[in-house]
This record gives sequence, structure tokens and C-alpha cells, in this order.
Amino acid sequence: QVQLVESGGGLVQAGGSLRLSCTASGIILSLYTMGWYRQAPGKQRELVAAVTRSGNTNHADSVLGRFTISRDNAKNTVYLQMNSLKPEDTAVYYCNAALGSYRDGYWGQGTQVTVSS
Repeated sequence: QVQLVESGGGLVQAGGSLRLSCTASGIILSLYTMGWYRQAPGKQRELVAAVTRSGNTNHADSVLGRFTISRDNAKNTVYLQMNSLKPEDTAVYYCNAALGSYRDGYWGQGTQVTVSS
């Protein structure tokens, strides 16, 4: 049984930092492209950042220079370091593990991030 468990969300003031973690079980994380997505109320889920099996990363323009995705294959965990947080970063953040399209991948249950102004 595959499980992705996110943690690290919470309430933070604008300008603050959080680090999200996503720990996988039931899969070998190193074989997957890992992504962080977020969904704000009334909006579609959007890609925040992704890291491929080979370690190549991609960050959305809205978080470039503020957020950093990384992976620790030995711990079967992917991280999202979020700095200089803004109120518009408020959303539920989801972890995704995919061999191909993210639509066919596994999802975590989500962790709430709330940034107050």
C-alpha cells in the first residue's frame, strides 16, 4: 500500500519560513518524479515545484527564488523549503509521486499552509 504523508504546514506571518516534508512508504521514492502542488480556496490545483529522478528541479515562476524542492532518497522523503512567504502562498499543499504524468501518480492527504499579513 502506497502512502505519502506530508507534514510541516502551519500558520506563519508574511516573510516567514516553513519546511514541508513528504515521506513515502510502499514505493521507492528514488524511482519517481516528486512534486509539490497547492490548491487555494476556489482555485485549481497548481504545480509549485518538482524534482525528477535524476535530480533536475522545476519551480513555478511565482515561487522562484523563494521556494526550493529537494529530495533525500535514503529517507524516502522530499522537502519543500519555503522562505519569504506571502499571503498568496496560503493553500493546501500536496505531495505527488509519479512515474509518468502526475495525474496518474500518488497523492498525499495535504497539509495546510496559512500566511498572515
